[in-house]
Amino acid sequence: MQKTAFIAIVGRPNVGKSSILNRILGQKITIVSSKPQTTRTRIMGVYTKDDIQLVFIDTPGLHKPKNSLGKYMVRSINESVAGVDACLLVAECDREPGDTEKMLIQRFKSMGIPSVLALNKIDTLKDKHDVIKYIAAYSKEHDFDDIVPVSAQTGSGINDLIGALSKQAEEGEHMFDPDTLTDQPERVLAGEIIREKILRLTDKEIPHGTAVVIERFKQRSDGGITDIDATIYCERANHKGIIIGKGGSMLKKIGTYARQDMENFFDCKINLTLWVKVKEDWRNREGILRSLGYDESNFD
Repeated sequence: MQKTAFIAIVGRPNVGKSSILNRILGQKITIVSSKPQTTRTRIMGVYTKDDIQLVFIDTPGLHKPKNSLGKYMVRSINESVAGVDACLLVAECDREPGDTEKMLIQRFKSMGIPSVLALNKIDTLKDKHDVIKYIAAYSKEHDFDDIVPVSAQTGSGINDLIGALSKQAEEGEHMFDPDTLTDQPERVLAGEIIREKILRLTDKEIPHGTAVVIERFKQRSDGGITDIDATIYCERANHKGIIIGKGGSMLKKIGTYARQDMENFFDCKINLTLWVKVKEDWRNREGILRSLGYDESNFD
């Protein structure tokens, strides 16, 4: 008897939602970095084992939007929570519920959605017993179906979390083939891999004002190499200079690391070509947002 559950992963920025999803799937399908709001859109991940299929919707971190892109991200969270079978709230294991967590918990209550709490980053605790007081604090706020301490970094507790989420699965045919990991097109995955390298390698020098568009994604006729051409958009001319680097050194490093990740994921040789262009204030320009794939019509 097959069972399926659609589960939205929610929480404040930078608590490890994408890292937990990658751990559950055993494969990296969402990008991660130390910068908040790394995830911008709803990304679906599919976990299948035996008769259980869990379809995860990884959402951006809930935050107060400061521009049109931010509004798009917040709306994607609201739309993701609606219509799922359960929600996975990810929070840090060493802090009590804040306004963001309380707001999300209230949404679970008002919509009557079953919910599981993952208290992440237990590997950072010197005394693992300290997590008990934070479990108690969350238990006062909401009667979670399960509360599971985990570490996305080490994998500790992930099997317990999968078990807790599997309880939410109900009888019904699986929506995806057993070997499916994500619904994201290859172009989107390639663009996200490049954006991750920019976030990681430029660190604090470049804010979130970068986007990546894949102009070409084509396998050669002999099937040996896939050619990928990508344009990196930034908001300021000085950001372009940082991304390119002295003598093109930074752009070359971004391309090298991105190509390695792509070859591992797509299991083929990649010929990657990168360009950098400036689009001033693109995060507030609706037409540019739509051209870059941040289109609110996706929610209709």
